[in-house]
Amino acid sequence: MGEQTPRYHRIADDLRAQIERGDLAPGQQLKTEHELMQVYDVSRNTVRLALRRLTDEGLIIAGQGRGSFVRRRHTPAVWDWSVLESRSRHTSDSNGDQWSSIVAESGREPRQEVSVSIRRPPADVAEQLGLDPETGLTVVRQRVRYVDREPYALADSYFPEPLVRDTPLMLPEDVSAPGGVLASIGLVQDHYRDEITVRMPTRAETEKLGLPAATPVAVHRRTGYDKEGKPLRVMVTVLPGDRHVIRYDVPAE
Repeated sequence: MGEQTPRYHRIADDLRAQIERGDLAPGQQLKTEHELMQVYDVSRNTVRLALRRLTDEGLIIAGQGRGSFVRRRHTPAVWDWSVLESRSRHTSDSNGDQWSSIVAESGREPRQEVSVSIRRPPADVAEQLGLDPETGLTVVRQRVRYVDREPYALADSYFPEPLVRDTPLMLPEDVSAPGGVLASIGLVQDHYRDEITVRMPTRAETEKLGLPAATPVAVHRRTGYDKEGKPLRVMVTVLPGDRHVIRYDVPAE
């Protein structure tokens, strides 16, 4: 690079190359700021700018008062959304609901923390469910989903309250039934509409999922309809970009 390149860029480039070569392994602590100042013969501010650049790129994370570390990589969970919730392809079993069953089938350990409440949904969810945004109530099942004891996703499902009143969906626990809980109470989802957006996480999402800096999330919104086109449920899933692969198989006819 030319001499006009800022010095902190050149330091970041050198450290990035060490990470890419494996000279600095995942989880390994970098030299201290003082040591990096001596290695590169620069000021503390220059070192901090270089480390900030690598943090923004998602290559390193800062430990609270403990220096900087090469970011560990998660084993991605691969989701085939074209068949997820397909009654003919996947069923709930002794492992729990369908999500838990698929995780267990991949040889990994699923767990969910579940809370249930009755409240007015966000305006966009109310619109998708055909509810009055001022008076419509939903049963909301909020789940933090863990894979191998690490938080991997947030999944909030909204149901029109009159549809699921006094059903197992009101229980604050992992519930399942052959063919799905909705189908077991006579509410069969005939088709889905998916929407996927990508954004930076909120502070609450960052805390719940333990997200390092510069980690975007994909937000998968699935609305389920019965055969008459009546919306039965909206599920909003927040998927950290560093631990998920979303796959679709789409016929070309």
